[in-house]
Amino acid sequence: MSKFATTNREFLSRRPQYVQAASELRGYIETALDWEATHGLLFRAPPSDATASTDWLQAALVPAPIALAPSPVPRSEFDRVVALQPALNQLFDRISRDHDFLVNTLQSLGTADEFTSRVFEMYLKQTALGAIKPAVIGIHRSDYLIHAPESEPDSKPRAKQVEFNTIAASFASLSAVVGEFHRFMLARTGYKDLLKPGRIDADQLPPNESLTSIGDGIAAGFALYGQPNGDQEVAVAYYRSGYAPTDFPTEKEWDGRWLVEKSRAISVPNLAYHLAGCKKIQQVLAQPGVVERFIDDQETAQQIRECFVGLYPLDSSPDGQKAFEAALNNPHNYVVKPQREGGGYNSYGDDIPKLLGSLSEEERKGYILMDLIRAPGFNSMLLRNGELFPAEVVSELGIYGIWVR
Repeated sequence: MSKFATTNREFLSRRPQYVQAASELRGYIETALDWEATHGLLFRAPPSDATASTDWLQAALVPAPIALAPSPVPRSEFDRVVALQPALNQLFDRISRDHDFLVNTLQSLGTADEFTSRVFEMYLKQTALGAIKPAVIGIHRSDYLIHAPESEPDSKPRAKQVEFNTIAASFASLSAVVGEFHRFMLARTGYKDLLKPGRIDADQLPPNESLTSIGDGIAAGFALYGQPNGDQEVAVAYYRSGYAPTDFPTEKEWDGRWLVEKSRAISVPNLAYHLAGCKKIQQVLAQPGVVERFIDDQETAQQIRECFVGLYPLDSSPDGQKAFEAALNNPHNYVVKPQREGGGYNSYGDDIPKLLGSLSEEERKGYILMDLIRAPGFNSMLLRNGELFPAEVVSELGIYGIWVR
C-alpha cells in the first residue's frame, strides 16, 4: 500500500519504482519458484501441443504466474473499501430479498439476454414452487480500480467499484498465498535489487484472510442446515462455475441446476443472489434513491455511492438514448458491459461504436454503459514459466465478503 498520498500527484510520484531489467534479477527466480512449489502457489499446466511421449505434462502442476512484488494502492482507499464491505454485503442481501425490485429491474432486459432470462425464469419458478432453503450463504467480492488520472494531479485518488461479484468469486485461495509470498520475499531479500528508488515496509503488506474466511462462511451455513444427517446429504452446493452460457452447453446442465435449486440444499449463491450480481442491478443502483431503498442510514448509503462511477442504461428510454449517443461520440470515455461474469465480455474504446452499431434496439437492453475508470499503469516485474519479464500492469483490488443468515 502506498503511504499517505492525498492527491493523484503524490500517489503517482511516491509509488516504488521496480528495476525493469530482468537480467539483473535472476537471483530471485530460484527463491521464488521454490517458495511457490512448497506453499501450493500452483496451477494445472495449460494444454499444449506436446507429443504423446509427454502426456504427463497434461496432469502437471506448475508455479502460478505472479508479480515478483506487490502493486501499490493508497492506504486510505484500501482501508475505506475494507470497512465498507459489510454494508455492501447487507445491501446485496437485501436486494436478493426484494422480489418486486428484482422482477421489475430484470424484466426491463426483455429478451435481450437469453442466459440471464433462463436464470430469471428459474428464479420465478422456484418462487412459485415455494422452495425453502434453511440458510443463505453469500460469498462476495467487490472489485475496484484506483481512479487517479494524471490529468487531474490535485484530485484525490479514489477506489471506484468495477463490479460486485455474487457467484464464483474466485482467487480467494491464490490471492491469500500471494500475500504470503510477497511478505516472504520482502523479509528474505528486502527487494533491495528490485527497488530503485523507494522502499516497502512490512506494514504495507496487509494480511489476507480470504481463504479461511470463505471456508468459515460455508461451515457456518452448513451448521444452519439443521439436519443431524447433513453429512450424508448435499447440504451445501457451491457453484465454482455456472455464471456463463458456456457452462450450460445442453439442457442437462440446466436440469442439474434446477435439481439443486428446488431441493433443500443451500446453494451458493442462490438464484436471487446470482441475479443481484447482474450488471443491470449495478446500473440501477446508481440511480437516485435506489441505494437508500435498501440502506436506511444515510451516511452509509452515501459512502456506498462514493464508490460508484456513472452508470447508464442503453435501452430506448430518454436516458438510454442519451447514453447511446454519448458512447458513439466519445467511446474512449466509457465501457460497455453485458450481463456477464468472468471477464472478457466488456467493450472499450473504438470497439464500442462497432458493437453498438451491430445491436438492435431490443438487444441493447442487455447492456449497460459505464464511465471509464482511469487507473494508472504500473511498471511491474512478472514471473511466468520460470522467466522474469517487465510489464505495465493495472491491478484490481478485490475485497471479499461473507454473509450468512
